[in-house]
Amino acid sequence: MKKIFPSIKKTAIALVLLSMFASCNNFLDVRPSRLVKEDRYWRSIEDARSALIGAYGLSRAALSENAAFWMYGEFRMGDFVATSRTDLKSIINNNLGVSFPLVQKLKNWRAFYAAINSINLFIERSPGIKELDAYYTDINNRLDIAQMRCLRAFLYFYMSRIWGDVPLITSSYDGEFPQFERTPQATVLAFAEKEIVEAALDLPFIYNGTDPQSPGDYYNEGYGRWRGTIFNKISAYSVLAHIAAWQQQYDRVMSYTQFIFDNYDYANISFTNLTENLTKGKDGFFSQSSPSQILNFAFDYQSAEGTLAGHLQEFTLAAPITSKLLPDVYMPRDTILKYFNQPNDERFSIDLTTGYPKTDYYFSNYNTNIPVFSKIKVIEDGGEDKGAFRLNNATLMFTRMEELSLLRAEAAVQTGDRGEAELLVSNVMKSRGIINPSFKGKDMIDEIFAERRRELAGEGWRFFDQIRYQKIKKNNPDMMTLINSGGIYWPIADEVLKSNPKLTQNAYWLN
Repeated sequence: MKKIFPSIKKTAIALVLLSMFASCNNFLDVRPSRLVKEDRYWRSIEDARSALIGAYGLSRAALSENAAFWMYGEFRMGDFVATSRTDLKSIINNNLGVSFPLVQKLKNWRAFYAAINSINLFIERSPGIKELDAYYTDINNRLDIAQMRCLRAFLYFYMSRIWGDVPLITSSYDGEFPQFERTPQATVLAFAEKEIVEAALDLPFIYNGTDPQSPGDYYNEGYGRWRGTIFNKISAYSVLAHIAAWQQQYDRVMSYTQFIFDNYDYANISFTNLTENLTKGKDGFFSQSSPSQILNFAFDYQSAEGTLAGHLQEFTLAAPITSKLLPDVYMPRDTILKYFNQPNDERFSIDLTTGYPKTDYYFSNYNTNIPVFSKIKVIEDGGEDKGAFRLNNATLMFTRMEELSLLRAEAAVQTGDRGEAELLVSNVMKSRGIINPSFKGKDMIDEIFAERRRELAGEGWRFFDQIRYQKIKKNNPDMMTLINSGGIYWPIADEVLKSNPKLTQNAYWLN
């Protein structure tokens, strides 16, 4: 089945390169090079479609380049340890002042601003197409711009969690890029929230021709082309909920998630109630685009969208899943036993009669010194490993209903509704085989974040969860020092600072 991202290669490659290379030459450290002349672009509905898909493609590239999504959110100060690679050890240990090429690349926000520039360009130029091509209607343009505003807001939210204060740029630039100062994080987040609230009004729940806000086939393509790959109302409100949670505005988290829980079925979204379906490689949750992968950036095998690098499983998989002898990172056995401590947990639990795990859903080779994290294992079409040049095809996904349930549970406790929090957490645990979870006499925030640690392992949440947890509990002096001193944010790349004297380094990394 075709998906949105194959079109990046087939119809949008010129615009993608234009957006990357014509953005700037100082601030993003990219030389301008016009590949599509302005008088030959922004003239037809095909140009609009290419530009839209190109913006999503650049966003995916920013998140997947150097496996950034997992380096920022999963490996940094997380539960995985490195077998031998010193660059991975430095990220895991929060030693980000080192000169390893991988770490230096992750400090650079160039790819994010390339995506943002392409979005700004779309918002500015696409309305003019309506006067040149009657097939590009007001409804089409309104829907496109709503998506672009939401995608830009998501990128700013994501960047602000990585670097804190970041320049807020809402206009496109070609050639010499103006020098901007960093914008306070609170201002960036307020902008992102306002943008999504406004833009979501123009988004449909589903792109199947039945939603009144997306009548007919979107760009003459049916539901199978767009499901789970572009912004809709539910994915927009999911980002809103996380923006609010990052700021500890839990009343707004409750409001945004209430909208999601009241309406997610309109978007054909569902919970993944079977652990096997969550974790199997072929035809499993991570193997193909689905509306239940709320805001995902797909790597579809059937459309030749797999990559050799840029995935979690590049670092986590090894024998017996692949021919690789040892993974680059793994979760130690004592960590697994400490946090996967619920009887009958299908994700991982020990059969007391044999001493062996009951399943291999989350971990393979557990009874060796280096277990293999095998929860996510989508190689090509999900079949067997075919050797060293394997294509990884697992989707890069921001959230799903189980994650949003646990986020809402966190907000419910903080707003005084422990009963709802217990119900939400219990439902997730029961879907993983845990019978009659009990929270009597337990700290509910501890229970929520422990379940997030189990359920969301490998999905890019661990570092950000630790920050939110400590902002509530304040019981880890080392982490509180990092939060209060700005050490939770990444340093900015030297090449970015040198190209723009108005920028300043995060103070924590000046010492």
